[in-house]
Amino acid sequence: MLFLQLGCLSFGGPAAHIGYFRRAFVAQRQWLDDEAFSSLLALCQFLPGPASSQLGFAIGYQRAGLKGAIAAFAGFTLPSFVLMWLVAIAGQHWAAVGWVQGMLHGLKLLAVIVVADAVWGMLRQFCPTALPLALALSAAAIQWWAPGIGSQLLTLIAAALLGRILLPPATPHSASTEKQGVRLSRLPLLLFLALLVLLPWLASASPWLMLTSQFYQAGSWVFGGGHVVLPLLQQLVGHTLSNDQFLTGYAAAQAMPGPLFTLASFLGASLIPAHSILAALLATLAIFLPGFLLLLAVLPGWQHLRQRPVLQQALAGVNAAVSGLLLAALYQPVFSSAVQQPGDLAWIVLGWFALRQLKLPLLAVIAAMMLVGMAF
Repeated sequence: MLFLQLGCLSFGGPAAHIGYFRRAFVAQRQWLDDEAFSSLLALCQFLPGPASSQLGFAIGYQRAGLKGAIAAFAGFTLPSFVLMWLVAIAGQHWAAVGWVQGMLHGLKLLAVIVVADAVWGMLRQFCPTALPLALALSAAAIQWWAPGIGSQLLTLIAAALLGRILLPPATPHSASTEKQGVRLSRLPLLLFLALLVLLPWLASASPWLMLTSQFYQAGSWVFGGGHVVLPLLQQLVGHTLSNDQFLTGYAAAQAMPGPLFTLASFLGASLIPAHSILAALLATLAIFLPGFLLLLAVLPGWQHLRQRPVLQQALAGVNAAVSGLLLAALYQPVFSSAVQQPGDLAWIVLGWFALRQLKLPLLAVIAAMMLVGMAF
């Protein structure tokens, strides 16, 4: 019930969710202390997947085992899942209405603001020096030059290797740390790898397996949280939807409480509209599952694993690269589909200033952009 309440009220994106979790579980209920909370957060940021949802899953797991983890995920995700499914259904019936088109245009302008803000924040956090900034800009340039899921995956692998060679670790090297064994839970790790390999091979057998494979692949390769899933999903399923549909879903996800990964709920319902609720549920479970399996696999040995300089360096390279991938997505499809005239660019600049400099609540910016879309 507590996670359901948080799922109804947690507006503001992944960073805000982490603040809600700390207030609820550290400050108010003392389920864990600050050190344990920070350690779990570091693990969730290290693994691919939605960091805030993984953090809630980990807290539920430590509190009540696997049942507690599943309950935490279901409670936190359910409100956003239902709302995104309803948006997808409404879009099929109301998309041609004038005021709805205006509101959706405002939400697409909002998407430009939110993605631009995410790019700015990630570049500042993950690219503090020239080398990681060069990795980020190179990743963006590769995507502009040769867009595709294959080039994205190769870029992430190359960034990990270059990070290992060129970037310094976050903590000093310790020979004793390297010699310590790391316990991994084998069953969830094997299940993660089996699905990663088998689902693409089976995808052609039915639309349902194709849907599951696409969203599972997206959830398996997303480093950096909710916003970074945008370029991966755009490459995986964007060709089957119009840019307007895709950006409408992404923009609507900004207006919802709970995890941004429930963009998958909207996309699943839009891809198979005849069975929208089942498709939305399957897409949602598929995109969250990889991160949760990896979390269950790594959690037992995380305290030793996080001290290894090799992984710290590789992760620094990957984080820089995903900043570049998001920069590439800011232009295509986000900016190119949303901005139709110079006046749109003016509203984007004003909205970004309100969000970044004036520190207005995200809900206020969402409401303002929807009104702008309907009015102009």
